Amino acid sequence: MSLGGDTTTGTAPEQGATSPISAPQTQSDEPSPQVQDVLSSEIGISVMLNRLKQSIASAKEFSNFLKKRSALEDEHANSLKKICRQSQESMARSEHRGGSFATAYEEMMAIHDRMADNGLQFAMSLHQMSEDLQELAAIAEKSRKGWKQNGLSAEHRVVELETAMRKSKAKYDSLAEEYDRARTGDTTGRQGGKVFGLRSHKSGAQHEEDLLRKAQVADQDYQTKVQVAHTERKELLERTRPETVKALQDIVKECDSGLVLQMQKFASFNEKLVLSNGLSISPLKNGSEGRSLRESILSINNDKDLNDYLASQHAKVPPKASLPQYEHNHLIDASTRAPATTYTQKQSQTPSSAQPPLPQPGMFQQNARTSTFSETVANVQNQGPYGHNYGQSTSSIPILGNPSSQALHERSFSHGSAMGPGPGSASQQQYGQRGSTPQQTQPPPGLRFNGAYNSPSSRDGPPQLGALPFQSSQTQQPQQTNFSQLPSQQTASGPVSNSLQQHPVVPPQAHRNSPPIAPQMAPSRPVFGVSLTRLYERDGLAVPMVVYQCIQAVDLFGLNVEGIYRLSGSVPAVNKLKTLFDTDSSSSNLDFRNPENFFHDVNSVAGLLKQFFRDLPDPLMTREHYSACIDAAKNEDDIVRRDSLHAIINNLPDPNYATLRALTLHLHRVIENSGANRMSSQNLAIVFGPTLMGTAPGSAIADAGWQVRVIDTILQNTFQIFDEDD
Repeated sequence: MSLGGDTTTGTAPEQGATSPISAPQTQSDEPSPQVQDVLSSEIGISVMLNRLKQSIASAKEFSNFLKKRSALEDEHANSLKKICRQSQESMARSEHRGGSFATAYEEMMAIHDRMADNGLQFAMSLHQMSEDLQELAAIAEKSRKGWKQNGLSAEHRVVELETAMRKSKAKYDSLAEEYDRARTGDTTGRQGGKVFGLRSHKSGAQHEEDLLRKAQVADQDYQTKVQVAHTERKELLERTRPETVKALQDIVKECDSGLVLQMQKFASFNEKLVLSNGLSISPLKNGSEGRSLRESILSINNDKDLNDYLASQHAKVPPKASLPQYEHNHLIDASTRAPATTYTQKQSQTPSSAQPPLPQPGMFQQNARTSTFSETVANVQNQGPYGHNYGQSTSSIPILGNPSSQALHERSFSHGSAMGPGPGSASQQQYGQRGSTPQQTQPPPGLRFNGAYNSPSSRDGPPQLGALPFQSSQTQQPQQTNFSQLPSQQTASGPVSNSLQQHPVVPPQAHRNSPPIAPQMAPSRPVFGVSLTRLYERDGLAVPMVVYQCIQAVDLFGLNVEGIYRLSGSVPAVNKLKTLFDTDSSSSNLDFRNPENFFHDVNSVAGLLKQFFRDLPDPLMTREHYSACIDAAKNEDDIVRRDSLHAIINNLPDPNYATLRALTLHLHRVIENSGANRMSSQNLAIVFGPTLMGTAPGSAIADAGWQVRVIDTILQNTFQIFDEDD
């Protein structure tokens, strides 16, 4: 039973679920007086913006849940189909049971396969719901930003006009009072009772006329600003604010309705999944989907399966053998009638004679076969250390006597290595020499990367340096000298160290392919040594191009490089790149997505970024806020220190704020890979503290520790200081 096949069942919950949504919509058409007061007040737009932000966040969170649940269901369904297929193929082999058990097992795997299909369709539905919610949240967020800009800008404009109106009124009132004092001769408001200044050459009438004219001009200015403020306030109250609030209300309702609708669909799909799986396990009685899982298992008849198996083996039964019968040998009767004196005489003569006993029939043939065998044993034992050395010679092996003893000797040698092939045989290679260890015959996996036992994959190219903790500099050096070491790096004492191998120097070809630089050319659009504000006004980029390219290069090629930003790059390479940026920062040779443009040396890119911040006329954190940053760093409370630095960062100029934000987010990515690059927030703060803070007049050497603490606090609170609305 598919989840999306029955359209009637899928749409019924959606249609029935519209009633709980329509009721609040009817009530919202007639809001209460308290709600109306909030919406019509000055905080109405801000309140609705916050409420819309909550709706968007809720939609995103539920969308993430659906996406993860879809991935889990898809993985579970695919795994279920895989194990069903593998188990069914294995059960079809001859070493497993057949009969009613095989039939029931096949039906059980088919049921599980249908359940896996239901899970896959359920996962696809959840994924589609997640994408719909993401699209809804994106549209709502875009609309929120537009209405936020329009509504809040109108509110701010009215506030500014009313502030200007109040200032104009204060000036007008002051001139009117001064004119009244000049007209009435009142000097109570003057210092020392003086009406005119010492250098005033105007008469009382002229001064009074002058004050009257100023008061009239201030009166006209005050009237104009009152009219403008009145018009803007009226426009805000009658049109702008109601429209903004109404639009935000509609967006909130749309977002909330879409979220609730997707939740209802989620509940409906869960019910369908459970119902489909239930019908797969236990179909309806009058349905055509076969037996239920319980019925299939109950149909197994162990006795019948056993009898059927035994009956199938009837063709292999051998013919019946006859019963054994006793047969009497007539020679026994003849031997009992022979005289016994001969044997008695031979027995009495045997102890006194030194002659060996007479051979019996077949004795010489047996002696020859056994002697040849014993000589072979001795020869094989002397050939190598792999046989059983019993310390016996050919003469010590009994040839005559009890036949059982000969059989025992033959068996004792036959299961040893003396009867097997020589030392170079396959059996000796299989079992090996005694006392040997696996390390003597087969190298451990780790030695395959040291040059002695190279795997096929290692012969195609050298392994990644630094990837294996047990690699030594001696084993890695031959692989690096072929392509990553310059002749200048080879010293008389031996190869370069392991740290230099982990950061290979660029081959000379890379420097020959670098873009030509004209040293005599004066920089037409300098980048280094120019303030961020000037770069922003000239280039129109909130983050300078050199900062963007360096961050991009380190993100692509340097996050796993040990000691990034701590190790210095090549000074000539840094100077070449600096000259290129000062000459033409828009050149295609400065696209750091191609490592050839920075000579395959990411440490030089890191040095170039630090050099840019050191050359700024005013540090990134600005000298104006230097003292405030140091004072904030001296707070022992982590929360107070973070909030103090947050307030200082918010007061930075726009180019400084944007550049600091981009750099901090990049350094946070470096910290996330500290397991590979060994650069924690403390290490990065030590590197960037003096670079970003600079020095202020009167600063002491002791401020270096506080500078490190400032940068460390910013890096540890990256997402608290730079939130998503920035």
